[in-house]
Amino acid sequence: MSKLTVTYIGGPTALLEYAGLRIVTDPTFDAPQLYPDEGGVPLTKTVGPALSRADVGAVDLVLLSHHEHEDNLDYEGLELLATGVLTISTMKAGSDLFGGGVVGLDSWESREVGAVTVTAVPALHGPPGAEARVGPVTGFVLQAEGEPTIYVSGDNASLPLVQQIADRFPDISVAVLFAGAARISAVNGPLTLTSADAAEAAKILGVHHVVGLHTEGWEHFTETRADLEAAFAGTGLLVDTPPGVAVEVGTRRLAGL
Repeated sequence: MSKLTVTYIGGPTALLEYAGLRIVTDPTFDAPQLYPDEGGVPLTKTVGPALSRADVGAVDLVLLSHHEHEDNLDYEGLELLATGVLTISTMKAGSDLFGGGVVGLDSWESREVGAVTVTAVPALHGPPGAEARVGPVTGFVLQAEGEPTIYVSGDNASLPLVQQIADRFPDISVAVLFAGAARISAVNGPLTLTSADAAEAAKILGVHHVVGLHTEGWEHFTETRADLEAAFAGTGLLVDTPPGVAVEVGTRRLAGL
C-alpha cells in the first residue's frame, strides 16, 4: 500500500496528500482573534496556523465537517472556498454556501474525486440533542485502490456513530480524529471527542494509526495535545505531527489498544 502524508496546520486543519489528491480538512488560516458569535457564544483563537493559505499551495479537495463555526471555517477558509475548490460538506453547507464548488452529501452518500471515493458518514457535534444549538456536522471515509482507507471524524463526539462507521467500513486503517473536548456554555457536554473517547474510537475502528487534530489553538478546547498523548500512551497508534511538517503515515499495524 501507498502512504498517506499529513501536514498539521492548526486546530482542525491539516493537509492530507492521498492517492494523488491534496486535501485540506476544515480550513482555518486566520491569525489569532476573537469571533463574536451571533448566538452569544464568542470563540477565541489563540494560535495562528503553522502554514498560511498561500503556503499550502494548490488544493484539490476540502473536507468541511460543517460551516457554521469559525473554529472549523474561518475568514481565510472562506477565501479558499471562494476559489471554487471542490468542497464536500453537509447538505446545509451545500445549501447555505451556494455557488463555487461546495457539494452537500447526506450520510452514506459518496462522491468520486479523482481516484478517491469520498463517503459522508454520520457525526454528532456534542451530546444527543445538541444539533438544535450547534447545527449539523459530517465525517468522511476516503477509499482508493491500493491505498489505506481513512476515516476523518470531523467534529463528532458520538462513539455509537463511530461503531456504525466501523461496521460499514471494517478496513479503516488510519483515523483522523478531532479531539480536544471542545465545550461552550450553551451545551452541557463536550462538542468533540475527549482524549479517552478518541482512544476508544481507535479501538472500535481497529485502526493502525491515529492522527490527532482539534486539540490546540482555541480557548474552548478543554483538553490538550498532551492529554491526547497520555490517552494513547503505550499503544504506538498516535502519529507525531509537528506543526507545519509533512509526516508520512504508513499502514503497518503497531501495538493495539
